[in-house]
Amino acid sequence: MEKFIHFMELFPPLSPWQTILLILILIPTLITLIWGAPWVPTPMNRVLKMLQLAKLKPGQKIYDLGCGDGRLVHLASIHYKAKAIGLEFSPLIYAMAKLIQPYYWLKGSRAQIKFRNFYKVNLNDADVVVCYLLPHSMRKIQKKLELELKKEAQVISYAFPVTAWIPNHRSPRQRQKAFGPIWVYKFPVKPQKKQPL
Repeated sequence: MEKFIHFMELFPPLSPWQTILLILILIPTLITLIWGAPWVPTPMNRVLKMLQLAKLKPGQKIYDLGCGDGRLVHLASIHYKAKAIGLEFSPLIYAMAKLIQPYYWLKGSRAQIKFRNFYKVNLNDADVVVCYLLPHSMRKIQKKLELELKKEAQVISYAFPVTAWIPNHRSPRQRQKAFGPIWVYKFPVKPQKKQPL
């Protein structure tokens, strides 16, 4: 305990406004880490592969759940003329995405980055939903996607599958580059058969 007190003496006391700001940043960040996934950027090679697998047409709507720096939605907007929306709930990562956004605007992106909890956003107008979420988040989002996505919509997941669904396509892992696999699901999805106990 003595070491902790000595450590805390290194930092100046916070004003009430600084304390409030710190709380406003930390609470959503902790919520994101607990219920979503920590931010680990999807390798650009896999971002491009996910967009290729999506086969987007101009005007189609793509959502990136937990969009991080927004690279995927910006590239979808620039190269495929898609209506691209990135949803991010971590304040620090959202701020970073907004700082980077003008760079992509200069390249022709019209993607939107929104500070939203994707569990609370209705996805019924999505043509494609992409995600890079941990397994517990994939299980949680599965029911929402089944209830909200329209026929012919696609879910494209990097690194972790929706274990209850049979994928329409699986792009294998590239071990030499430490790239994870990509799963593509088309609605209506086919459920996995449950294994007998």
